[in-house]
Amino acid sequence: MTDQRTMTNQQILAVCRSNWEYRGIDDRSVREMLDELSAHLDDAVAAGRTPQDVVGNDVKEFAASWARARAPFARRLLRTTAMICFVIGWMILATCLLRWTTERVVSVNDVAFWTVVAAVTIAWELRRGTLGLGRTLAVALAVGLPAVLLSQWLGGDGELFTLPLWAAPALLLPGLPYAVADARGRKSTAPGVD
Repeated sequence: MTDQRTMTNQQILAVCRSNWEYRGIDDRSVREMLDELSAHLDDAVAAGRTPQDVVGNDVKEFAASWARARAPFARRLLRTTAMICFVIGWMILATCLLRWTTERVVSVNDVAFWTVVAAVTIAWELRRGTLGLGRTLAVALAVGLPAVLLSQWLGGDGELFTLPLWAAPALLLPGLPYAVADARGRKSTAPGVD
């Protein structure tokens, strides 16, 4: 283990990058934060100071405090909630279009599945960052499917309520700005895109 008092600038940047990526800071923001920190570290060395004069004695705590300032918990919670509503809205819309109906019947199994998947997704995204499509499907199979089976075994699959088709756009709307921003962010970080 490296003594934090003798860490080089590159080691400090690596610890910070790892911490920020772990906390789910987007790639563009991580690059900006690393560039800014690198400039501060270089300025400190040029002025005859140590890197620890910039980051303090605990590099991990420095990185964590900067991450919290960059993406506060309330903002991450709002984004995650809006994106879950967005996904549920798409599921309602897809079901209505596939069944050629204007209503979506919601059963105990649906509520169990979405509650468990949403809870795990929110916990993961608030702690670690975005799940991505592959991990979301894995979560759905690993925890959502057992929840459905348990709910069916305990309570059956009776109808709880019916959602009209207009509920889909109402759920899609809060997550739309985040979805557009995510799509633009992926496009701007794609290889070969200037």
